[in-house]
Amino acid sequence: MPKELSTVDLNVLFDNMEDAVYLIDPGSSNILWCNRAAHEDLGYEKHEILNHSVLSLQRHMVGMPQWEEIAQVIRNNKSFTFVGNHHHKNGGDISVEIITTVFEYKHQEYFLSVARDIGKRLEHEDTLNTRDHRIWFALNEASDGLWEWEISNGHVFFSPQLKKMLGYGPDEMEPTVDTWSNNIHPEDLEYVMASLNAHLNNERSHYEHQYRLKNRNGHYLWVHDKGKICERDESGNPIMMVGMVHNINKLKQLEQQLEDLASEDFLTKLPNRRCGELKAQELISKAIAHNQDLCLAMLDLDYFKRINDQYGHQRGDEVLKFTADILSRFMRPTDLIYRWGGEEFICVFPNTSIVEINSFTAKIHKLFENADWQTLGIPKQTISIGIACTSESDSKDFESLFKRADSASYIAKQSGRNQTVIAKANDEYSFK
Repeated sequence: MPKELSTVDLNVLFDNMEDAVYLIDPGSSNILWCNRAAHEDLGYEKHEILNHSVLSLQRHMVGMPQWEEIAQVIRNNKSFTFVGNHHHKNGGDISVEIITTVFEYKHQEYFLSVARDIGKRLEHEDTLNTRDHRIWFALNEASDGLWEWEISNGHVFFSPQLKKMLGYGPDEMEPTVDTWSNNIHPEDLEYVMASLNAHLNNERSHYEHQYRLKNRNGHYLWVHDKGKICERDESGNPIMMVGMVHNINKLKQLEQQLEDLASEDFLTKLPNRRCGELKAQELISKAIAHNQDLCLAMLDLDYFKRINDQYGHQRGDEVLKFTADILSRFMRPTDLIYRWGGEEFICVFPNTSIVEINSFTAKIHKLFENADWQTLGIPKQTISIGIACTSESDSKDFESLFKRADSASYIAKQSGRNQTVIAKANDEYSFK
């Protein structure tokens, strides 16, 4: 070795490397040191990179649990290879292949990662020169992952994209069917396998299903999985099947938010009128089918207009939320409560006799009497309740029960409020 190089600063050697080098704290994932390529290739100054961690630099690294699991894999194997994307300062991504090793220095553990820009390599892979490989590459880039199943021996190829989506490195995920099926959500497994078997048995033209698939962190992602048999033996038995997977987790979350908005009363967070009616009809149909008693109650806050007029509509909203909370905490798990509109609520009490409903409504009036209305800065509030029971009516559908309960509620208000009126047979009413 030339004498002048024997004492050269190691930083000079590292700074003349084309590959990026990072020294990482395994516990926090913070970057402790880097060479020139590590920050220049990403458009940063060196001090900016040192303020990053692996979690902020690596696109497919999500959360400390995933980092802690990968860190343990590195310790167990002494090195770890990961293909991913580093964030560029301009907002873009750089495809990189990272090899990380573990070492100790002065009783302190460190990770040393060498990252190579493989963007050009991916663009110019010789294997993409044929049409089939170009199509495979395009499909892989257009989806969140591809798989290829050799049915005869159970071997499954999982594409690097698919492994990245689930938080794994390119050398991980055992290439077997069990690696996939064991990570399907238990509630979805039966339906997924039924769909797959239907295609294998020529009952469907292809396999397609949406289900939840567990990632490295143990969290479930919603995916859209679609595949088709591409090769059969001389007897027509399937021997090869290919498919692609799309991550639809964000779409499912949006669907759930829209569904919640469509079924939830924005103010009280109770089911809204449309959703509540559907559930009420289900409970009534079930009660009739099993010859069980059921009571439907219309609850109407007394003098609610005075609250809005005297204290303002914002205070009125607070009263409605407070009322919903009182009623919700009183209800049994089998009961249903929803907001009908304005200051009116509907409660459905399955498997409840007319004797039991008398006891229930007495408790509701007591709860309103003892509630701490002073926290809202208003006087004590009362409620009028109208009841209709299947045992007291020949017509037992929702519309009939609702009309009878509504009439009973009206009579309760007209007769002094703060009381319960039960609609009896022959259009008679009982005051409680």
